[in-house]
Amino acid sequence: MTDLSAYPITTRWPATHPDRIQLYSLNTPNGVKVGIMLEETGLPYEAHLIDFATDDQKTREFLSLNPNGKIPAIIDPAGPDGRPHALFESGAILIYLADKTGAFLDPAQRYETLSWVMWQMGGIGPMFGQIGYFHKFAGREIADKRPLQRYVDESRRLLGVLDARLADRDWIMGDYSIADIATLGWVRNLIGFYGAGNLVAFTEFANVARWLERGLARPGVERGLKVTSKD
Repeated sequence: MTDLSAYPITTRWPATHPDRIQLYSLNTPNGVKVGIMLEETGLPYEAHLIDFATDDQKTREFLSLNPNGKIPAIIDPAGPDGRPHALFESGAILIYLADKTGAFLDPAQRYETLSWVMWQMGGIGPMFGQIGYFHKFAGREIADKRPLQRYVDESRRLLGVLDARLADRDWIMGDYSIADIATLGWVRNLIGFYGAGNLVAFTEFANVARWLERGLARPGVERGLKVTSKD
């Protein structure tokens, strides 16, 4: 049996199946990326809920795996050298799992695909997240709406970039890839949980809407969205 005792996080969230990938996450837009990827690839895994309501991500055990205190994070008991390997940051994990399985990252399109993954991480994620803060959470009480408008305008610009990309293709890279996996949860969250569809005039981005519908219809995506749900 694989020994994961070198990882303090396993004392708080013990591994029932230490021979499987250990996922520590919550079903946020970043968190669902890895759940979707694991479901899409069929890799065996064991999921552990990291509950923000109880500040699990700030515990000593979790910080031992990700000192940045963010989800998701994983331990792969069968890393590149055959030994356990830990990793954090959703984009890095997607790339790692794609390389491990040979799935959803076409070698011929590798660097362009990674460009779109980084585009999501540097643009879509931060901008949509700020809309969530200023529209749904504590920031909605701020009387000055200029910060919200700034993020709305930039989010609309980013949706326009994605819409143009999808004008002649079903998926960001033509074939389904980690670029789609990285982005689907964020667009879903923007118009769903954040309730910002009208705010960004989402109906103007018909190509994005069709892409989102296609993505959410994938069984692996449907399952992956629920992997570390609190429901």
